[in-house]
Amino acid sequence: MTLRQAQGPGKGTPIQGVTLYSFTRAFHGREYDLDQLIRKTAAEGFGPGLEIIGFSSFRGFPEIDDHFAGRFSDLVDEVGLVRTSLAVNADIGLRPDKLMNQDELLAYMRKQIAAAAKLGFPIARVQISITPDSMEALAPIAEEYGVTLALEVHADQYASHPRILALRDRYEKVGSPFLGFTMDWGATVTGFAPSLIEAYRRRGASEELLAAVVQLWDDFYEQGPPADQSDHGQRFGRFIGLAHQHGRPDLGIDFGINGTGLFGPARVDDWLEIMPWVKHVHGKFFGIDENGNEPSVPVADLITLLVDNGYSGAVSSEYEGWHWNHWQSPFEIIRGEQVIQRAAAEKAGSRMITDAAEARRALDAHLAHAVRA
Repeated sequence: MTLRQAQGPGKGTPIQGVTLYSFTRAFHGREYDLDQLIRKTAAEGFGPGLEIIGFSSFRGFPEIDDHFAGRFSDLVDEVGLVRTSLAVNADIGLRPDKLMNQDELLAYMRKQIAAAAKLGFPIARVQISITPDSMEALAPIAEEYGVTLALEVHADQYASHPRILALRDRYEKVGSPFLGFTMDWGATVTGFAPSLIEAYRRRGASEELLAAVVQLWDDFYEQGPPADQSDHGQRFGRFIGLAHQHGRPDLGIDFGINGTGLFGPARVDDWLEIMPWVKHVHGKFFGIDENGNEPSVPVADLITLLVDNGYSGAVSSEYEGWHWNHWQSPFEIIRGEQVIQRAAAEKAGSRMITDAAEARRALDAHLAHAVRA
């Protein structure tokens, strides 16, 4: 049996969780330190799944001393959360004079994978800049530390993008259960986020310009995701041109980054291309409206897809609207999105796991699931 065939039958029971990235504004504003955010996550019932970004949250990362690792583990256990994914970086351009070569990248990643293991995270989210050759070379390191590497499929790419399919095919060839993907819902958005439109409005953008931005994105949605990086670049340029046409060139780059890099127009069922290799999910979203809906991300459809395809790994609610929305509480927004997730799972004939002990068992089984015969 290949990994492609290993997806099990029956309904999945995804694990509810959150990434602390959702609360970046509160963290940067020093409203909460790391310990306080972890405690609040537990107290508000946003878990049991807990995802953290290594370089954002851990001082000196990826160097982690024994005392800190022990204290961190004690805190997570005390509040009843379950470590799901540690986000690590693949910054091959750290040096100003040259890019990392393969040996340098592997050494850089080894340190971060070791840190994930030391902190007790079973998954390390890695970035799209890592090539199939590098992922294959990282497989023995992942196996050495017992940490699954889940490469993030993020807009402007998508599950059926040639780069992602090349990774999928290499995973199948290598056959390691320690290689997979993080499914980021930002690749399958259905509309330009209204909260971002409101942010632009507060920055003085005209209604005519805002309507044109939404229409341009809708046009791109109808065309489907960009075929390649050239197509992506042309779309980016169209947003810049639109800003210039309406006398707001200062907004052009911002339109392009968000319109193409956060709001990916692939369809929900595109995820089926890589579903057996999905190890972790970023429940990316941008806001909850007055009716309790997410107007730009099909949260319910995405949860239904996971349930129907037997996914019982973690879903980290990832609120990205904090970048521009400074007038609403991210905690209330996360609460609203998780209500949608739970309702969708129940409607699909399943549920979201919210008990820590059950979540640990489900995650263990999930990460050992897609294996070769």
